[in-house]
Amino acid sequence: MGLTARIRTRDGWAVSHAVVTVTDMTGTQVLRAEADAEGAVRDTTELAPGAYTVIVTAVGYAPAASSAIVTASGRAEVGTVTLARQGGTELPPPGPWTIDPVHSSVAAIAQHLGISSVRGRFTEFGGTVEIAPDDVTKSRVEAVIRAASIDTGNGMRDTHLKSADFLDVERFPEITYRSTGVTVAGPDRWTVHGELSLHGVVRPVDLDLSYLGTGADPWGGTRAAFKATAELRREDFAMNYNQVLQAGIAAIGTTLRVELDIQTVQGDSLPPAA
Repeated sequence: MGLTARIRTRDGWAVSHAVVTVTDMTGTQVLRAEADAEGAVRDTTELAPGAYTVIVTAVGYAPAASSAIVTASGRAEVGTVTLARQGGTELPPPGPWTIDPVHSSVAAIAQHLGISSVRGRFTEFGGTVEIAPDDVTKSRVEAVIRAASIDTGNGMRDTHLKSADFLDVERFPEITYRSTGVTVAGPDRWTVHGELSLHGVVRPVDLDLSYLGTGADPWGGTRAAFKATAELRREDFAMNYNQVLQAGIAAIGTTLRVELDIQTVQGDSLPPAA
């Protein structure tokens, strides 16, 4: 019996010590519980069967409300409640923003042997975001990645990925992305259209972009966070190497999933303490 819930940010992090308030249909508060350090609420208060309103609040986040039905068992399973940063649906202030590589990540995930995934990341990259003042669809993104900075946690595999079979970092030391347009996909989501230069080949690539919010940093600056994903086909970039096992399964998948967690600093340069 009681109430259970999970409180998360839009990018999946637990919101510790969020407060969950439950009111009945008359607006009377019948339960108040606090999430633990993992964002979980497990309250054993017995509730009478019926309809209730669940309100979740947390400092720095916009409140979220939902309905819940308590069954004859006295249990209400709210599930996962997602909180948005306060003001998160507003656009970042216009002007230049600089990607902070120390607090960002560029990852690529490939299927391995048809049963699991190998995850790699690039450790050296940078770029800029220009938020247009009047029309967000006129905003621009540019980024450069050092191809030789690939890191999958295995030295032998990394050496192979840097070779002519894959990235060929001697001939193509940089991976670049330049946006060509932006379309709105939701109140805090966009599709960024652009061109990716990889392995000497330039192809159009779209990024599914989510805006996670803006806030002050400890060094007197303002930061905005974004999360983006894309899928690439290796053959589109002339990376056709593969090894086929006896069962007919490719050792390495033909597609790559790219995951970007980007933190930007307002302005055209990074502060010394960033």
